Amino acid sequence: MCARSYHHGNLRSALLIQAEETLRERGVQALSLRELARATGVSHGAPRRHFGDRQALLDALAEDGFARLGRDLDDAVREAEPDSIARFHALARAYVLFATRHAALLELMYAGKHREGAEPVYEAAERAFAVALGVISAAQEAGELVPGDPESLAKVALATLHGLAAMANSGILAGEELESVVPDAVERLLWGLRPR
Repeated sequence: MCARSYHHGNLRSALLIQAEETLRERGVQALSLRELARATGVSHGAPRRHFGDRQALLDALAEDGFARLGRDLDDAVREAEPDSIARFHALARAYVLFATRHAALLELMYAGKHREGAEPVYEAAERAFAVALGVISAAQEAGELVPGDPESLAKVALATLHGLAAMANSGILAGEELESVVPDAVERLLWGLRPR
């Protein structure tokens, strides 16, 4: 869907779609409310009804990105086999897929997560990653992962997955390579996290 086709629908949604497209194609420095209005085909003041300034737009884009990531992770876990290891694999695939399809957005999301005054972005991130914490906690309760703070285990897992996505985004790993590397990395990660 191209935001240029906006006529009378949901302007906020159309603006966010166009903002992500601009972010992906030209980078964060190209995002401005005036440029966004032009690209969406609305008056230059129309975006201000939804975003008070450029930072509000960036925060809304990051918050929306975390909400979408959370839905992707939740869908992957719900569609996986019911055992916690299968869910861990599904979670990993979903994260890497999101991170490679939306690399510029993910960078913006993480940059905004801890910015002072961006509590809604932080809260959206917490909701998104609650899915991963649930999978890890369930695996711990089943005795399939070492006991301890699930957030610590989640950070290790996220570092691994984010690193793989970064390697793919920079061209170090090709797409088909990534499809085999992710499950292998998850197995190695799980080997290290399993009780002895």
